[in-house]
Amino acid sequence: MSRDLVVLSHLRWNFVWQRPQHLISRLSTGYSRTWFVEEPLAVEGLEDVRLRTEDDGEVTRVWLDVPAEGGPTGFDASVCARYAAELDRLVRSPDRTVWLYTPMPFEVARALRPTTLVYDVMDDLAAFRFAPDGLVLRQRQALREADIVFTGGRSLQRSVVEHRPFKTFCFPSGVEPEHFAPAIEHRCHRDTDRPVAGYVGGIDERVDLELVDALSRHLADWEIRIVGPVLKIDPDALPVADNLTYPGPCDYGQLAAVMGEFDVALMPFARNEATQSISPTKTLEYLAADLPVVSTSVPDVVADYSGIVAIHDDPHAFAAACRQALLGVQQGERPDGVDRVLRAAHWDTIAQQMAARLAHTRDASTEQESA
Repeated sequence: MSRDLVVLSHLRWNFVWQRPQHLISRLSTGYSRTWFVEEPLAVEGLEDVRLRTEDDGEVTRVWLDVPAEGGPTGFDASVCARYAAELDRLVRSPDRTVWLYTPMPFEVARALRPTTLVYDVMDDLAAFRFAPDGLVLRQRQALREADIVFTGGRSLQRSVVEHRPFKTFCFPSGVEPEHFAPAIEHRCHRDTDRPVAGYVGGIDERVDLELVDALSRHLADWEIRIVGPVLKIDPDALPVADNLTYPGPCDYGQLAAVMGEFDVALMPFARNEATQSISPTKTLEYLAADLPVVSTSVPDVVADYSGIVAIHDDPHAFAAACRQALLGVQQGERPDGVDRVLRAAHWDTIAQQMAARLAHTRDASTEQESA
């Protein structure tokens, strides 16, 4: 029997390869067609809205091109109405699993008449800068009506489980250790005249720029390398120092080589509303690249990785931990438990477990309808 998966996401399929891409690329094999529906894309000189699709392996990207001037933005009411009509035409199977990564297109999900409605809460989007109006209300609606809710970490689980206590399951993000293993060989053959402490990820309100600035002074004999796209903040606000570099974005395929240039991995997250519920995927990716990790006290990092990751908030202590981590590497030290953590957190394992939960939910729903 034909079965379609429709994913409604605030992230683009071809942007940073993260939780949605890892999971949906694996789960798509269980469906006849997988549609990944993105927010509209503003196009200069366009006069009218047009639907676009693009096949990428097992996944078909879907988005609207909209006029750059005066066109709709995000999943607003007009965009949702257009998507609802277009998707009902595109998605032929009556057996539809609709998967939300943002609650904003909730009306689209409802209009598709899903056989199973999934809400994967990967971030506390309401805490992010420039969160759209109405997000909190739609979040409550999505949590109330979803057949199953997944969460991307402990803190997120605590924040939503009260809404669906028996249908909410915590699956923190994972890692592909084999993808990052080449970093180890790369590091053995690089030639550098000073240690490198590096961060990889979005550079936005979650990054403590004051801490980064302080590290450039406390580690004046190191290079501090901050790799990734600048998002939602003014690039002119980034700290400047002779030993502080911003190489720009890199794609998933480049991460092993990028991390192979690091001696110590950084997670200099700010302590604010936007970071209270994050469960950084990069923790595992750094560990898979055989890097010692120094982080600020992100709650989920403290809960899951104390003893493996060095955790400090004070800039002086953070810098001292970087120096200590480098010394440990030079002496051949490695935290206990890293291999066990990486085995348990493989994306293949996580996707299989989530698929099993989803199948159980779908089967239980079918039994109820038959009774």
